[in-house]
Amino acid sequence: MGCFTFIKVMMILFNLAIFLSGGTLLGVGIWVKVDGESFLKIFGTLSSSILQVVNVAYLLIVIGAILLVIGFLGCYGAQKESKCLLMMFFSVVLIIFIAEVAAAVVALIFTGLAETLLTGLVTPLLKEKYGANDTFTEIWNVTMTEVHCCGLNNYTDFNNSYFYETHQGYPKQCCDMRNTCNSTVAAEMAVEGCFKQILEEIRTNAGVAGGVAAGIAALEIASMAVSMYLYCRLDEK
Repeated sequence: MGCFTFIKVMMILFNLAIFLSGGTLLGVGIWVKVDGESFLKIFGTLSSSILQVVNVAYLLIVIGAILLVIGFLGCYGAQKESKCLLMMFFSVVLIIFIAEVAAAVVALIFTGLAETLLTGLVTPLLKEKYGANDTFTEIWNVTMTEVHCCGLNNYTDFNNSYFYETHQGYPKQCCDMRNTCNSTVAAEMAVEGCFKQILEEIRTNAGVAGGVAAGIAALEIASMAVSMYLYCRLDEK
């Protein structure tokens, strides 16, 4: 087996795996969107908090569709030795790679700006919807309980909120799960906001996250290199 044939076969198998993975994610996303109740019965109550975020289904559908396209272009393009499909595969992967690099740069440089923007967007929602909207309340209850945090910044995010007005106090997560949670107890407990806690978790696991990101980037670069190699070698055939 020559070098060209070997790389072609590896390209086909690799992208076939991507295609099947994309199909699986797409199927699960559609299943969650159409019949979330049966999904809950199979995977149990642990998944209920995840399903509260309706966009999870859309996220799975989008990622699955992208993987399907990438897998199809790479697999079929290599199998048919189509320069057009190989170039399309290269272009799609390159666009995704550039988007990931840009997102990483923005995340590193504009963390403070992101906090400001999130505060401006999320804090009003906490004041208006927490306690009033069941889905929104459940999402934040799960988040605050699991992460051991309170609000986006701290307990003051709930000042003059619907929840504070109706319960005459703050969520119990703001007082380390005590039943009585007023401004005195909340200030004494000084539970940090969820944004800071999540950032801290990310920094703690930065090595793992960086390793995963580097691995994905390496695969993308390798895929682009292989597709370009096949593309260029087709001129010689």
